[in-house]
Parts: sequence; C-alpha cells; structure tokens
Amino acid sequence: MTLIFNNEHNSFDEVIFVLMRATGCDLEEASIEAWEAHHYGKAPVHFASQDECASVALVISSIGVETEVRKEWED
Repeated sequence: MTLIFNNEHNSFDEVIFVLMRATGCDLEEASIEAWEAHHYGKAPVHFASQDECASVALVISSIGVETEVRKEWED
C-alpha cells in the first residue's frame, strides 16, 4: 500500500489534486484521504502491487508530500 504523511507545506488542494492524478480516484475520495492525513498524521491512499504503489508514491512525492510503500498486513 501507499501511505501519505501530513506536512505543513502543501495545501489541501495540492494534495487532493496529486492524489487524483496519481491514483485515479475521484474528488470525494481524494478529499477524504487528505483529511485523514491532516487529522491522523498519515493516510493509506492506494492498494496494489508493490511496483504500482511505488509509481503512485513517486508522483505524490513529486510535490513534496512524504510517502511510504509497505505491505498492508505484516506476515
């Protein structure tokens, strides 16, 4: 999965736009994920193969949002 982390540098609109672009989600889903990151410090934003999650993380991190790709569940 791909996680994003809250920061004090990007606006909500920037994060929402990059989430929509990176994951293909709609405005409502991107808004919820941005809200979760803001209020909880992090939010899962994409679930797929490791390669796909890494590609998503690369797009998101291009605007300065910290990302992490990791397993959804630990074995």
